Amino acid sequence: MLNTRSSFPLTACALAAALFAIPSSQAAGPATLAVTVKQANGLPVKDAVVMVYPKAGAASGPIRFGWKPEMAQSKIAFAPGTLIVPVGATVRFPNLDKVRHSIYSFSKSAKIDIQLYGRDETRTHTFAVPGSVALGCKIHDAMRGYIKVVDTPYAAKTDHNGQVRLAQLPGGAATVKLWHPALRSRTGEHQEAVTLAAGQAASRAITIELRATK
Repeated sequence: MLNTRSSFPLTACALAAALFAIPSSQAAGPATLAVTVKQANGLPVKDAVVMVYPKAGAASGPIRFGWKPEMAQSKIAFAPGTLIVPVGATVRFPNLDKVRHSIYSFSKSAKIDIQLYGRDETRTHTFAVPGSVALGCKIHDAMRGYIKVVDTPYAAKTDHNGQVRLAQLPGGAATVKLWHPALRSRTGEHQEAVTLAAGQAASRAITIELRATK
C-alpha cells in the first residue's frame, strides 16, 4: 500500500536540494551594466566601443550581435563610421555612391587591399584576428572607417550621449575594456575592473582623454 503521508516530505526535500544546487548567480538572473563615457571637460564620447570580459568566461557558442556585419560607402563616407564584429566575421562593403571606391588597411590585425569598384557593387573581407582596424579609400583621403573585431559577446558602442547598456551579463568579477580610435592610451584601450551582482543593474562612469582629430 502506498504511504502517501511520507511522499510529500520526500518531494519537498528533493525540491529544496535541487534549488540549493543551482548557482546563486544563475538563480538570480543576469546582470546589466550601464556605462557613460565622457572627456575630462564633460563632453560625451560617441562611438566608444565598450567590451565586458567576465572572469568566469562567456557562454560557449558563436558570437552574434543584433546588427549586420556591414559597412557601406555612402555620401563619400564609411557608414557606420565604427562597426563592431565578432572574430571570424565576414564584413560586406557595398558601394552606394555614384563614384568608385577602394578599401585599404595597414592595421596589425588586418591587412586589406580591395581595388576600385563601382556603385551597387559589394566586396567582402573576413576578419580572423581580434583587434582594431582602420580603413581608408585610396581615392578619397578624407574617408575614415573603423572596425573593432571582438572576442566577447558583451560589446556595444556608445550613443551621442556617450551612453551604452550591456545586458545578459553573468554575475561576478569582470574586466571592462574601452576602445576609441582617438583614445590617448599606451595600449590603445582603457581597462578597469568591475564586480557585477547577478540579477542587478550596475553603472559605471569612465572619463578618457582623446587626441585631437582633423
